[in-house]
Amino acid sequence: MAPMGIRLSPLGMAVFCLLGLGVLYHLYSGFLAGRFAFFMLSEPAAGGPETAHGSAPGGAVDLRELLAVSVLAAVRGGEEVKRVREGNVLNAKAKGKTREGAEEQLTTGDLLSNRRMFYLLKGAFPAVQINSEEHVDTADEETVSWDHSIPEDIKQKIQPKEVPAESVTVWIDPLDATQEYTEDLRQYVTTMVCVAVNGKPVIGVIHKPFSSYTAWAMVDGGSNVKARSSYNEKTPRIIVSRSHAGKVEQVARQTFGNKTVIIPAGGAGYKVLALLDVPEKNQEEADVYIHVTYIKKWDICAGNAVLRALGGHMTTLTGEEISYTGSDGNEGGLIASINMNHKALIEKLPDLEKTSHK
Repeated sequence: MAPMGIRLSPLGMAVFCLLGLGVLYHLYSGFLAGRFAFFMLSEPAAGGPETAHGSAPGGAVDLRELLAVSVLAAVRGGEEVKRVREGNVLNAKAKGKTREGAEEQLTTGDLLSNRRMFYLLKGAFPAVQINSEEHVDTADEETVSWDHSIPEDIKQKIQPKEVPAESVTVWIDPLDATQEYTEDLRQYVTTMVCVAVNGKPVIGVIHKPFSSYTAWAMVDGGSNVKARSSYNEKTPRIIVSRSHAGKVEQVARQTFGNKTVIIPAGGAGYKVLALLDVPEKNQEEADVYIHVTYIKKWDICAGNAVLRALGGHMTTLTGEEISYTGSDGNEGGLIASINMNHKALIEKLPDLEKTSHK
């Protein structure tokens, strides 16, 4: 009942109700439309991919997928390396000199392998930082797609594992042992991919293009390669760069004895495989890998990851872990071993560290 003296007009009540409905419509229509749009954008289109380029929601990367792409990239790059070598169209030229004054070679195989590997990885994981030995020319950009398939051996041994994309750095070596490649010493040549998370190598792929052998491993995951179970302490075999054999031999024999065997070889990837149980007829076997001068991180990252996954070690000559962030070079030389007392090895080789900065 209306207060005394005040009459409510039916027309006025109707207008008031209509105005109220208008205000409510204005307030809630935008909210409902926004919620509907959010719902539609949050749901993947029927039949469409849930996420793009191997990246999970929230800027994460699945390491199992990244391992699969890394293996494929190493193989695809190896195909280019092999094709150029067998066609004898290397077009080798000097790209500069090492710190020791040796000429560094660059071939068509390096460039084509690099292009194939880089764009395959970048297309699959665009948010991930990729460091490569060779310069990537955007004018030669190539679309290399990944079909999101994961090989059965990786599926069986590796579980999905997501990490933030910003924590990942990929290191590519599109042609390891270029000097030996130009000399047609094919057994030393590899293509390599390494994945580091927060600077620690966790995925390593080493591919030998001329025999189609590929070794891969993931730390705390699995691998398709094993460590050799034993070594001969009386006649240890030390594998070194061909150019450093004389520098290492004298100290090594003083340390391990006159029966120490020095194995000169090319390529960091080949030298790491020498420490493993590799079914390759042209693969030499060694107990320790030593490098006494500056070396680039794309040369050693994949081998470091493989050794770590199998319980081995790769450190500087003073025993420091090598970080795969920041600069692309490692100043402290390296020593690598597996199924050995790595700390004891380092303590036996104090003199080699002095030569690593020369």
